[in-house]
Amino acid sequence: MPLSFLTADRAFDTTDDVALPHDDRDLWRRPYRPGPWRVGVAALVLLLASFVLFSAIIIAATDSLSAAGVVFGVAVVMIACALRLLRMGAWVSAHGVRHVSFFSTRTMTWQQVASVRTVQQPVRWLGLPRTVQGQALLLVRQGRSTETGPALLTTHNADFLGRDEAFDRAADAVEAWAGEYRRG
Repeated sequence: MPLSFLTADRAFDTTDDVALPHDDRDLWRRPYRPGPWRVGVAALVLLLASFVLFSAIIIAATDSLSAAGVVFGVAVVMIACALRLLRMGAWVSAHGVRHVSFFSTRTMTWQQVASVRTVQQPVRWLGLPRTVQGQALLLVRQGRSTETGPALLTTHNADFLGRDEAFDRAADAVEAWAGEYRRG
């Protein structure tokens, strides 16, 4: 008895990314999956946070509760940073587009968006100061120049490093959302 849902050699349906009729388009959604670099770093931070929590328990059992509270606070900050790291990226809904960075979140309604386009330009490698040649998805606001804001997505950020096809699909998805909701 073949169990096709458990095997890796079955043919995958190509309509996985199509929104279902019952999906609420007013909810904020990321039009792509988080990349392996982002998930890996967050997993390592959460692993370290588990060790810090374990050390807080040991400190609470053997030493003062105030020292354990400080170590517990450090673990909570590490967990919050890992969750914020996983939340970073571009989010879209029928209301607009939202760019979530580590320390800030910018939301623009579709009426404020003049254009969304993919350009070839120097981009930051994994968010570090080093720049490399790559592609970026730029969002131009009404009445502003094209150089004002940071790129929504790049080919060398933590979501798309080494995944050019995923960047193309995500950029096309954001452009499609913009094309659909800027008119309507």
